Parts: sequence; C-alpha cells; structure tokens
Amino acid sequence: MRLPALTEGVLLRRYKRFLADIRLSDGREVVAHCPNTGSMRAVNIPGCRVWVSHSSAPHRKLSWTWELIELPDGAMASVHTGRTNAVIEQAFIRQHLPSFEGYQTQRREVRVAGARLDFCLQEHIDQLPAAFVEVKQVTLHEGSGLGCFPDAVSERGRRHLESLMALSAEGWRAVLLFCVAHTGIERVAPARHIDPRYAETLAEARRQGVEVLAVGCDITPGEIGVKRMLPIVMDEHP
Repeated sequence: MRLPALTEGVLLRRYKRFLADIRLSDGREVVAHCPNTGSMRAVNIPGCRVWVSHSSAPHRKLSWTWELIELPDGAMASVHTGRTNAVIEQAFIRQHLPSFEGYQTQRREVRVAGARLDFCLQEHIDQLPAAFVEVKQVTLHEGSGLGCFPDAVSERGRRHLESLMALSAEGWRAVLLFCVAHTGIERVAPARHIDPRYAETLAEARRQGVEVLAVGCDITPGEIGVKRMLPIVMDEHP
C-alpha cells in the first residue's frame, strides 16, 4: 500500500494518548495526531526518527499525523493502526496471502456474532460467506524477534475472540490475523505478561477451531506491504 507523501522529523514526546510533539526536519515543532489507542510500548521512544503525513482538510483539528518510526536498532514500525486493514485488504485483492487464496470478494466492518469484525471473505458475491477475519496490528517487540499482542489489557480484543469462537462453532471459517507492523518482529505470541485473560482466551479459541495467523510487513517511508507469514508461538514469554 502506497503511503501519502511523508515528512521526516524527530519524536519529542507522546502524551494524552492521541498527541505527539514532533520536530520536523526544517526545525519546526508541531503537534501531530497519534492514531493509536494502545500503550505503544517499544515504539514510543523520544529521539527516534519519525515520519508524519499532512492534511489541509478544514475539519481537521491537527493537520499532522504520526505514521512511522525508525527504532534505535534500525527496525521500522507503523504506529498508524488505521493503515492496517487497508494493507491487509490490498493483500487479499492481490492474492498475496497464501492462506486466503481464492477469495474473490471482501466486505469490511461486518456485524456478526455480537461484534464488528474486520472482513467477511467470499469466493463469489452470490455465495455464502467463506471466512470471517479479525485483524490486529502488532508492534510490541520484546526482544530477540519476539512480538506480543496486546500491548495493554484489551477487553475488546477478548470479545472479538469470543465472537470468532461462536462463528467457528457454527461451522464458519473464523480467523484472527496478526498484522506485524514492525520489521524487527519474527514471531508472535500472546502477551501473557500484560493480559493473561487475553492469552487464555486465545488458547481456548485455537482449541475451538479459530485459526490464528500472523503476517509480517515490509515498511518504508513510501509504502507498507505484506512480506511473509510468521509463526505463532503460544508458550514463549519475554
């Protein structure tokens, strides 16, 4: 997925959850929108190089949006959770995900099983749904290539797992897809040290037939695209 034109800067601080102070490469200091509701552990590091997008839309309170960060070890990460579904949707359309080859149509934001799930995939528009997919962005790197989800206690994420279990019990294909938006992450585990209830629910979901998959991304200031499937490691801890 091509990104909009980005401007380079340095992260000064993130605060009040949705705000970030950034010094642009021309020396200006701006307040940027931080489009990420998580704790952003491991990707909120003042002094790192970042990239921001700009919008002149009159309804915007903040014209700048924080998009990417280059971490001290050289890894790139996307902090904009709103980009994740677009990356995955493009991968579906281009048939870049081996586990989802053959699906010809996709609907986004589908209300089903008491929740709003990210995608409903079908082989043909006039056929019954073939798969329901919930996507979660992963940026929490706990070292040695281990990525974990969530980065904060997530009741919403646990409810999504319960909905996927309900769909699986009815005979549908139900998938949790971790989109790893951090180039230093090589495998994904549940963050039992942060949210043990989520980890327990994820393990139960797998036992009940929910597929749990992870895909890594290439990230540059020009684009984000899926790279390869990554392993899920249920019992590894930081």
